[in-house]
Amino acid sequence: MNKPGSTVISPATAATKKQEGFGETVRTVVYTLIVALVIRTFLFEPFNIPSGSMIPTLLVGDYLFVSKYSYGYSKHSVPFSLIPFSGRIFEREPKRGDVIVFKLPSDGKTDYIKRLIGLPGDKVRMQDGRLFINGQLIEREKVDEVAYRDTDGNIRRPIHYKETLPGGKVHDIYEEGDNRRLDNTAEFEVPPGCYFMMGDNRDNSVDSRADVGPVPAENLVGRAEFLFFSTDGSASIWEIWKWPFAIRFNRLFSGIN
Repeated sequence: MNKPGSTVISPATAATKKQEGFGETVRTVVYTLIVALVIRTFLFEPFNIPSGSMIPTLLVGDYLFVSKYSYGYSKHSVPFSLIPFSGRIFEREPKRGDVIVFKLPSDGKTDYIKRLIGLPGDKVRMQDGRLFINGQLIEREKVDEVAYRDTDGNIRRPIHYKETLPGGKVHDIYEEGDNRRLDNTAEFEVPPGCYFMMGDNRDNSVDSRADVGPVPAENLVGRAEFLFFSTDGSASIWEIWKWPFAIRFNRLFSGIN
């Protein structure tokens, strides 16, 4: 017997409320996914650095945000390039020296990150380890000699230089020597609508000098903006309990030059 003033909830009513609660949860999840998709497609997308081709600018274990709006949008702005269309909309020209994420031209799927060295129409070549753009020797200044351990555990001992590109962009590069595989190349003329990319770790980078080739504007994903996380490799981003010993605190929330 129910007490006076008590409310009786029928099984049907309880089932309805349960369904409403489940429906609200589903809607919340769907809305969250839509917002995340919009942000990832039109504003910022996270990437991590798996190789040492951009050392010293970017280290293995760095996590960064790429601005998707910097150069406009192409099919590669959409996750998995699911919406096929040609060219770019709201296109803006990248600047020489930008650090850019792009899709590998040979497969249109693999993400690469390099520095933009050559603009459409430029002539680029390497001679005895020195970079020439349109016949001009690019200035570099020795900073010091360094050592680091690569992903295979080998000790590398490159020379650290400051390089100044046409237009005044100054950035860091590593050179292990001036007579390595890609230190002497033919002269490349960058085709219209394409860009010439190189890694800052000059002797340990697969880039437009070989294998990658010129990168079409359509393949640009976005400009690398800033680091939001960095680990020395002893902890994954989800292994929170290891963070205090693995995080490179001096790299957190730093801009990318």
